[in-house]
Amino acid sequence: MADLLSTSPLLTIFIVVALGAALGSIPFGPLRLGAAGALFVGLLIGAIVPDVGANLGLLQSLGLALFVYMVGLSAGQTFFSDLKRQAPIMGWAGLILALTAGAAILLGRLVGLEGDMVAGIFAGSLTSTPALAAANDATGSGLPSVGYAIGYPVGVILAILIVAWIVGKDWPGAKDTGSLSGQDIVAVSVLVKTPMAVRSVVGFADQELRMSYLRRNGRTRVISPGEELMAGDEVLFVGNGPIVAEAVDQVGERIPEHLAHDRAQVDFRHFVVSNDKLAGRSIAELNLAARFGGVVTRVNRGDLEMLARDDLILELGDRALVVVPRESFDDVASFFGDSVRGVSTFSALSVGVGMALGLLVGMVEISLPGDMSFSLGSAAGPLVVGMILGALHRTGPIIWQVPQAANLTVRQLGLLIFLAAVGITAGPAFMDTAFTAQGLLSVLIAAVVVIASAGGLALAGRLSGLSAPRTAGVVAGMVGQPAILSYATGRRDDERIESGYAALFALCIIVKILLVNVIVSI
Repeated sequence: MADLLSTSPLLTIFIVVALGAALGSIPFGPLRLGAAGALFVGLLIGAIVPDVGANLGLLQSLGLALFVYMVGLSAGQTFFSDLKRQAPIMGWAGLILALTAGAAILLGRLVGLEGDMVAGIFAGSLTSTPALAAANDATGSGLPSVGYAIGYPVGVILAILIVAWIVGKDWPGAKDTGSLSGQDIVAVSVLVKTPMAVRSVVGFADQELRMSYLRRNGRTRVISPGEELMAGDEVLFVGNGPIVAEAVDQVGERIPEHLAHDRAQVDFRHFVVSNDKLAGRSIAELNLAARFGGVVTRVNRGDLEMLARDDLILELGDRALVVVPRESFDDVASFFGDSVRGVSTFSALSVGVGMALGLLVGMVEISLPGDMSFSLGSAAGPLVVGMILGALHRTGPIIWQVPQAANLTVRQLGLLIFLAAVGITAGPAFMDTAFTAQGLLSVLIAAVVVIASAGGLALAGRLSGLSAPRTAGVVAGMVGQPAILSYATGRRDDERIESGYAALFALCIIVKILLVNVIVSI
């Protein structure tokens, strides 16, 4: 069996992926390893078949690049809109990493570990392959790789436990945005008693309230944003519960009849956005009122339900809830595309171009004072490019966004391949060193590094007014292990997790590269 695995790296990878997925689904109390199960199965297989890891470098880079590129596409839009809000926590992350690097140097000297080994432990406990590469280049020895192999699983396990604790909390995020997944959108029928312009109703001008049905003198139609509400009108308000309640109190009173139940003249339906000409366009750019006499009130993206603000950008695979005269249904369906099959795949051209750009950016060598240099590599390069393209949505005919279902599928496959390859490659060194006295000391230093850095950043996030989901994301981004992000998003459906991860990931890779050079030089 060992001979078969050593001669077939691809077979070995998928055996590890399968066994890792099985291990990841087993609950250990409140914790499931998820995708990280592939890492630990890989460590075992790598120790049994030590030769196979030498042939997995390409697969490891491919899996990681696919994962981070897809994360970048998803997180790009919210990252740039939240950049000002996340700038303080980015500063805290740099400071905390510098302090933990100092602590690692001090502990290493106290227990008699060489600086090369400490640099590897630091890179491994914070799961930074580019930092390990920098340490190897700076030292020319094998000690950083040994420290990395020991610190890596320690960092993954402890970081998952810390993130699991954070992501389950609901502390107030006074300086954070609300979650799109927690909008709790309601639709309420209202009898108008106080005449006023539609644009004067609370929340309408701020895009926190939408209106759709209007019944006047027994006739039902779709409301126009520029008209006046008259006493006796019946209107359907759509929005978050508190805003809708405030708007109802302003204009009149709630009525028990739901206007949407009368579908004789005006009707509603979810239409799938499969027309690639609409991807990357805002709700306002659709101009449905002029085209079809209709209005979009909500947009479903995966499990998220969002209010259809005028500035909301559509993506392929979104489901738009449109209120429109019944006779226009066929025209609206043709306009949106309304084909599930049409969004089951993605553009190989856009993914190929985006990935190539990301890998090229990752190859660029950036020089620093003191004869130091670094590159973003296959981890941060595709992430940064993915974030930029995700924010752009489209460039001319090229749509950068990937339908969410396809994004998640590619992301998960890339993550499993990456973790399996990392585990197999690190398995021999891990088993040779982990159960010695030097290995135990290395484990203790790795634990201090990850607990101090992740715990310190969690505290900084709380004190900075960030929500628990965003704080979980920034902790996962600082540690940098994709399995931690996967675990957090599996526990809680909140786009702020990915936004926080993207904000810290690339920045912290650069900081870690600089710090390992400092560790080996002292």
